[in-house]
Amino acid sequence: MTETVGCALDVEALRRKYAEERARRLRADGIAQYVEVAGEFARFDKDPWVDGEFTRAPRTDEVDVAIVGAGFGGLLTGARLRQLGVDRVRLIDRAADVGGTWYWNRYPGIACDVESYVYMPLLEELGYVPTEKYAKGAEIFAHCKRIAEHFDLYRDACLQTDVHEIRWDAATSRWIIRTNHGDQMRAKFVSMANGYQAKPKLPGIPGIATFRGTTFHTSRWDYDYTGQRLENLAGKRVGIIGTGATAVQCVPHLAAAAQQLYVFQRTPSSVDVRANEPTDQRWADALQPGWQRERIQNFQILTAGGQAPEDLVADAWTSITRKLPVMRHDSDGSSDPEQRTREIELADFSKMEEIRARVDQLVTDRGTAEALKPWYGYFCKRPCFHDEYLQTFNRDNVTLVDTEGRGVERITESGVVVDGVAYPLDCLIFATGFEVGTDYCRRTGFDLIGRDGVTLTDYWRHGVRTFQGLCAHRFPNCFIESIAQAGLTVNFPYLLDVQASHVAWVIAWALEHGATEVEASSDAEAAWVDTVLARSTATVGRAKTCTPGYYNREGKADVKTRQGSFFFGAPTEYADILQAWRTQGNLEGFTVRGAGVDR
Repeated sequence: MTETVGCALDVEALRRKYAEERARRLRADGIAQYVEVAGEFARFDKDPWVDGEFTRAPRTDEVDVAIVGAGFGGLLTGARLRQLGVDRVRLIDRAADVGGTWYWNRYPGIACDVESYVYMPLLEELGYVPTEKYAKGAEIFAHCKRIAEHFDLYRDACLQTDVHEIRWDAATSRWIIRTNHGDQMRAKFVSMANGYQAKPKLPGIPGIATFRGTTFHTSRWDYDYTGQRLENLAGKRVGIIGTGATAVQCVPHLAAAAQQLYVFQRTPSSVDVRANEPTDQRWADALQPGWQRERIQNFQILTAGGQAPEDLVADAWTSITRKLPVMRHDSDGSSDPEQRTREIELADFSKMEEIRARVDQLVTDRGTAEALKPWYGYFCKRPCFHDEYLQTFNRDNVTLVDTEGRGVERITESGVVVDGVAYPLDCLIFATGFEVGTDYCRRTGFDLIGRDGVTLTDYWRHGVRTFQGLCAHRFPNCFIESIAQAGLTVNFPYLLDVQASHVAWVIAWALEHGATEVEASSDAEAAWVDTVLARSTATVGRAKTCTPGYYNREGKADVKTRQGSFFFGAPTEYADILQAWRTQGNLEGFTVRGAGVDR
């Protein structure tokens, strides 16, 4: 018997449709389908924001804390260290300025997809209120620089510096940092704030290296070719591969500028309403002390499964929890698990039907509309929000080339081929995202070598192992800020600040107490890993049914993937655990050595 909901949804038909769409996107090579941006493809990683080569004299000095990465993670760690009185702090980044994501990504239309009042950190500390609900990239980049200036983090920073190796020296209890400038800097502590998605990736399409037109990755936008306002694209045939969050933002701008735009799609994104608006100055003037922390907490609770008497943000993100019980926690444990699973599935189907109905409302051509409809669970891919993307496909100069899940067939000297049809291009843009799921040290570009010469690559060969989602046994005085085994969130700066505050506290404690080494014990690490795995069991079924993507390692999620996933729990549980641990004040779970504090 066919199951229906409200006489509208044919559940069995939807299950079959989702399964069929997933099956035709599965590939035997999984994440190996992507090409590393190195070797002949190194040009896709070239920094377009600097002129010429930068050189400086090698450094052999010592600092208390070396922070690798100057995006929000590095800036927050530096800021929290400064607030705790740690002075000798050095940011190290391959970019020519701070900002991380917001330094590299400057494509047209870039903006945050989480409300800027909760996304942009340290607003109260800097006395700044964003100009609109979803701030543009330039404003966020400027805020990053503002943080660095406010907390004096430019002082002693090593920018335009590629780390080649970080090695533990047991004789001196120091980390030695070697770089492309011949540096052999020493640091008592190292904080790895390299970013969650920092290394661009390319699709391994046959012929990708043969295209003779202009080509670049969206995170290295070529404004010399396009013009600052894309004015040089007039009369050009432009192709873009990828339809994720980046493409959703830049496609409308490309469409308005190019003579012809071809959007090559493998899997459509879910695109809901954004409803951006300028900041109400009266609201901003009325803000009371503590407003941002309260707003961030409220957003985290509502988007990670909790309930609150008031929705302070009130956007598409926070409305999700009211519609999807998958995001809510059963506080009293009274509901039947099978019934709850059924409710989750039905609510998800209903939400995705809304998303697909929006496509029908906004896209006039029926064939194009059908191709733009996402057939998978809502959180199988990161949701997108935009008010112009779907309408762009109504333009006469825009063509959606749907590959029906197979991807582009090949690239030639003159363009792109899909299903035997050639699309001649002057410019080919890759909006293909960043490496996720590859080895951590491949993504950072260097190896971390701990006690007894053990590399982090080898130590994590069979899966991520941490204590508190931050520290690893055999890697003393080192903190790895990552989403692996850390708290679930859709607002990553929230998690970064939770981790940065914790890292800064541990380092300040160690310096104050004369501790020379702070190392996660093997028992504490094992217990944390076991907890992460136990809590991830609820996600196993979803990972196996979701359309392939970076969330489920291109459809090949396994125990190793689960081990590197989030620390699942109540909305603020991860932060609460770290806060309670700090309150105890005894560094339980760490082996501490030096100056009378050995234990």
